[in-house]
Amino acid sequence: MELFREYLFLIPLVVLVLCECTKIVVEGMRTGSWHHHLFHPGGMPSGHSAFVTSLLIIVWRKLGPSSVEFTIAFVFACIVWYDAMSARRALGQHSEVINRLQDWKHFSERLGHSFSEVLAGIAFGCVVTWVGIWLS
Repeated sequence: MELFREYLFLIPLVVLVLCECTKIVVEGMRTGSWHHHLFHPGGMPSGHSAFVTSLLIIVWRKLGPSSVEFTIAFVFACIVWYDAMSARRALGQHSEVINRLQDWKHFSERLGHSFSEVLAGIAFGCVVTWVGIWLS
């Protein structure tokens, strides 16, 4: 655990991988269809949200909430959260309509996240990051 204490940026990477593994399990239990792709867009919990939340906590812990770096990390996290729920979600909805209208190419429909998926990603990122900090 000394490695995580010295290299705190590794914690968000671990959060991302654990979140993606959790997403595979949740999707498999929910649908019975087990996909084996890590870093697949969409799904519960949001890996992007978990990652940026973890990064935000690490910057807050290391540099404090009044630092410029924390402000940058906070704005970055807000953009990622918003993008997951709006732009990427709308793109997935457009893909769904296009797929119904044509037969020659199938576009991915799971690109964005619902509010609950983003919220679950934020909670997942918080919990796993604090456990990582506590263990290191």
